[in-house]
Amino acid sequence: MIRTSAHATLLAVLLLVAARASAQSADGAAVFKQSCASCHNGAAESRAPAPDALRPRSPQAIVESLVNGAMRAQGARLSGVERRAVAEFLTGRPIAGDVRGADTGRCAAADIPAADRAGAPRWSGWSAAVTNTREQTAAGAGLSAADVPRLTLKWAFGFPDASVAWSQPTVAAGRVFVGSQNGTVYALDARTGCIRWTYAARGGVRTAIAIGAAAGSTPAIAYFGDTAANVYGVEAETGREMWVRKAEDHPLARVTGSPTLYEGRVYVGVSSYEESQGADPQYACCTFRGSVIAFDAATGTVVWRTSLISDPLQRRGTSTAGVPLWGPSGAGIWSAPTIDAARRRVYVATGNAYSGPPPSSSNAVVALDLASGAVRWTRQVTPGDIYVSNCRPGNPNCPEVNGPDVDFGSPPMLTHTAAGRDLLVIGQKSGVGYALDPDREGAIVWQYRAGRGGLLGGIEWGSAVDGERAYFAVSDVTTPQPGGLHAVTLATGVAAWTAAPPPVACAAGRGCTAAQSAALTVIPGVVFSGSFDGALRAYSTASGEVLWSFDSNKTFTAVNGVPATGASIGGPGPAVAGGMLFVNSGYGAFQGRPGNVLLGFGLDAAK
Repeated sequence: MIRTSAHATLLAVLLLVAARASAQSADGAAVFKQSCASCHNGAAESRAPAPDALRPRSPQAIVESLVNGAMRAQGARLSGVERRAVAEFLTGRPIAGDVRGADTGRCAAADIPAADRAGAPRWSGWSAAVTNTREQTAAGAGLSAADVPRLTLKWAFGFPDASVAWSQPTVAAGRVFVGSQNGTVYALDARTGCIRWTYAARGGVRTAIAIGAAAGSTPAIAYFGDTAANVYGVEAETGREMWVRKAEDHPLARVTGSPTLYEGRVYVGVSSYEESQGADPQYACCTFRGSVIAFDAATGTVVWRTSLISDPLQRRGTSTAGVPLWGPSGAGIWSAPTIDAARRRVYVATGNAYSGPPPSSSNAVVALDLASGAVRWTRQVTPGDIYVSNCRPGNPNCPEVNGPDVDFGSPPMLTHTAAGRDLLVIGQKSGVGYALDPDREGAIVWQYRAGRGGLLGGIEWGSAVDGERAYFAVSDVTTPQPGGLHAVTLATGVAAWTAAPPPVACAAGRGCTAAQSAALTVIPGVVFSGSFDGALRAYSTASGEVLWSFDSNKTFTAVNGVPATGASIGGPGPAVAGGMLFVNSGYGAFQGRPGNVLLGFGLDAAK
């Protein structure tokens, strides 16, 4: 996936992130010294602003740079507490309000016992099931197609210090679990949005949170990853930390794909920021390799770890800038692993390469043995895709042909046709959706072109399938005609219907487009799709007709008192469970418009 590049001269920040301060406080001077001063030192050869040059800025502007601006990659390696501490140290001014956004909005009433809530409908992790179809059953949804036009906003929740509401909300035991850009993880009451507990992670949390009891344990555990490549298990009832493990030691590694919990193990894919760092000609490109890790769910112990590039890392020479060149690299995993219980397989989808020689595992669906992690087969659909973002002429890190950067940002979906044939369905940034045969080493059964594809194009964060059709939403945000939704017959790969993008809900300007890059969600009769224009729409699965829509381009009164604004819906999709729908709005990245709100919808009985 393409990632925004940061100031080239600030790479050292990523290499010097020190041990974390306590969960709720940090020494700004110490964090700056350990993580920033090597570049922001006032030296003549450094292009990074010296502390004196940063002092006149507002602390909010410093935080914004660290979460969504030029320092985004560096800021992602810090916790929200540390980012605030650095901003306040540099400017000499405080930021009002609790960094967790929990000054107000705590639940006043005691919750009913966990045992009484255990059987409540759920959407745990990236999808309602480990097959990652993003389909919720009628019983789990508690909503029918006839109900959907009665959906009404019940509450809004604001994320502090955020310009991207980027985590997939999940639902279990009457609570909504969601991470945030500043690293705070929340457990909210599903009906009211009030706060049950918060937890401070060591980096931003954009993964969905998987909920379940580990084998042999009583309390349910919440599992998630962060942008500093940590994986966590915390007690779902209380937020008490059970374990934290580093998934990958590479300084640019991150966990973007949601963990998948199955049979006492947590399966996690690892991606990285190195794709963007290669834009720096002084960077020794490139050494990161995507991997899949199976953790013991109870203890966090690594059961197995599999690198998706089997060829050894080798020096490719020395660049014209005098730094080493390395390869092959890349093949990060941006999405959730998918479980195939019958074949005892775990499937992952990979991204492009960062440096050559191009590996056969990039832009591919890979099947691994569930017990051992051994690679059973690999199906590459776009070979030779080596990409470094923001390449400039003369940069020795740039490949001879850069891109096309059409990796997989969404997971394989394991489903079956009405005739009982199993398929792995997946959409690619090329704009093509594929059906693969899991019994023939991922042989292509059919392929369907939904969009033009390319950078930020095609099918981005997730498609959906039900028993009859696959649904592909199109981003194509950089093209003259972004957006659109396609329904494809599972058995044949032939279009059942297409829905053109409706008129945009937002005012004209940057990021106001019809691009539909957010993950889809399907319930019987309805497929939900968010758009860069800020609207969430419900389409009929039979015809593509829009049954309901909600315009999130507004300011909301949040239950926790944090100023909350909706905008582009570009990454995570809705979670539907127990008669309610939950979705994040605001995606101030990759040409989207910034926002910071989680919205909870329920049925309005008066209509």
